[in-house]
Amino acid sequence: MRELVERRLADGRVRDEPGGRRVQVNLRESPLDWLRSRSLVDARQYEAGERLRGDYERAALGPRVTMRWDGAPRGAKGVPGDPSGGQVAAKARFDAAVAAVGPGLSDILWRTVCANEGLPAAEKALGWPARAGRLVLTLALDRLAAHYRLNV
Repeated sequence: MRELVERRLADGRVRDEPGGRRVQVNLRESPLDWLRSRSLVDARQYEAGERLRGDYERAALGPRVTMRWDGAPRGAKGVPGDPSGGQVAAKARFDAAVAAVGPGLSDILWRTVCANEGLPAAEKALGWPARAGRLVLTLALDRLAAHYRLNV
């Protein structure tokens, strides 16, 4: 059986070439979701990764494209509120989790779970051999699940 790979031409047409296969990709799917859907990480590891991503997003640690132009949020009776209370707590939880995972494992964990880099891109950026990232990522997720005391 011959596999096909999809190639887009400049005019938008698709050309299939031998030596590959045609696949559909959900661009909104995270690398962690992709690994979970293929049973490459278990439910405990997935839950740990999702908790870390939640704290990363609540702490607003991701890069920004532009500065924020909205005014300070107002609390009760028009008094300016402190928007950073939840962000500070999420940042503290994120930092504690990354510290618990350790410096050798947190690089691949941050790249795949928080920055949504695919494993091949993360391996290349870290200078690792191909397919080493999944093994290291599962070790990092196990350590993260132990930090969160998950028993799924």
